[in-house]
Amino acid sequence: MSIYRRLLPHPTFSLVLLLVWLLLNNTIAAGHIALGAIIALVLPWATSSFWADRLHLHKPGLALRFLFLVLWDITIANIHVAKLILSPRRKLRPAFIHYPLDMDNDFAITVLAATISLTPGTVSIDVNDDHSVLLIHALDVDDEAALIAEIKSRYEAPIKEIFGC
Repeated sequence: MSIYRRLLPHPTFSLVLLLVWLLLNNTIAAGHIALGAIIALVLPWATSSFWADRLHLHKPGLALRFLFLVLWDITIANIHVAKLILSPRRKLRPAFIHYPLDMDNDFAITVLAATISLTPGTVSIDVNDDHSVLLIHALDVDDEAALIAEIKSRYEAPIKEIFGC
């Protein structure tokens, strides 16, 4: 491992930390820049042993489109959940779904689980030990197979492409 990688194991994270520090303090005073730089250097270095192997974006353009898709889905799901909750005839059909995973990369599975949990009406609960099944709870499930197919095509397939899994 090069000296650069030992001193700065996650340069993008360090830069983001420095920028967030300066934005939170709403100043670019020398003292805050120095303190932010120290935090931006020490925190990634001290936690580098906890980080998973680096994962590279194989398709950054697809990642950007995926981000907009997820934001759109969050908006639509908020409206759908509001209608379900405010409806006078609340006939919800909650269900636990055992979602079969087609990938075994920890980071990609985490992105999928976070995407599912960010979308109102669904939450990812657990991944089994061999990373083959993700347990999901959904607020209103009409057809379990259709929900699994939708998640596979809408979220899992792009994530696999983005990260090359």
